[in-house]
Amino acid sequence: MTDYSPLLSTIQKITHGFGDKSALLPLSLQPYRSTLAEKKQVHGIRIVDINQPAQHCGEADGFFTREPGILIAVLTADCLPVIFSRKDGSAIGAVHAGWRGLLHGIVEQMAKRINRDDSTGNWVASIGAAAGACCYEVNEELITHFKQLLPYPAEIISPSYRHLDLAAIAKNKLNDLGFAAVDQAGSCTLCTLDSTRTQPQYFKYTSYRRNSRHRQQDPSYPDIKGRNQYSGIVITG
Repeated sequence: MTDYSPLLSTIQKITHGFGDKSALLPLSLQPYRSTLAEKKQVHGIRIVDINQPAQHCGEADGFFTREPGILIAVLTADCLPVIFSRKDGSAIGAVHAGWRGLLHGIVEQMAKRINRDDSTGNWVASIGAAAGACCYEVNEELITHFKQLLPYPAEIISPSYRHLDLAAIAKNKLNDLGFAAVDQAGSCTLCTLDSTRTQPQYFKYTSYRRNSRHRQQDPSYPDIKGRNQYSGIVITG
C-alpha cells in the first residue's frame, strides 16, 4: 500500500504520497498527473521554481512551488525522496537525493530556496522509502568521503561495515537546517516485502540495485525503465 507521512497528513491544504510497485504514482495524486513538470533528474543539486503546469525544467533534482493544483514529484528506485510543506500548506517542495545529491547539498539547496523569502522553521519534511542501511552496501572510499565531508558521528553515516544510511544522514541535515519537524515514511526499497502478497515472494518497492542483481543472473530479466516510483505533493486547498 502507498506510504503516507503522519506529519504531512496533519496539513489539511495538501495531498501527498510515496509510490510503490502497486501504485507507482499514488492514487490520490493521479488526478494531477498532467501537471507534472518535464524534467531530467541527474543526481544534481539544482532546485527549480514551478510556476505553471507541465513546466519544462531541464536538468533538475529539486522542485518548489506556491501554486495550487500543480503536482511536485520526484522519481526514485533506491535514491531518497524527500517532500516538504510549509506548516500551513501554502508552499511545497520535493527533492531527489541519491548519495551524490545528498553529499553535494541538494537538501541544503532546498533550505536555501525556502530561506530566500521564508524560514525553514515554518516548514516540515518527510523522508520516503530508499535503500536502507540494512542493504545499501558501498565501497570503503565512499564511506570515508562521507565521513570527511559531513560533521556527523561515524555510526550515523555508516552503522555497519560499508553500509550507508541515507535516511539518517538526511534527517540529521534537515534537523540542522532548522526544519520544524521531520519524519520518515516507508522502508528499505531493496528488502521490504509486500505484506499483502506472500506467494510468490513479492517486493513492495521498485529497486534499481535488486533489479541489477537479477539481470546479472538472467540477462532476459526485464529492467525497471518506466517503473520508478513517484513521491509527490500538491496544494489542494
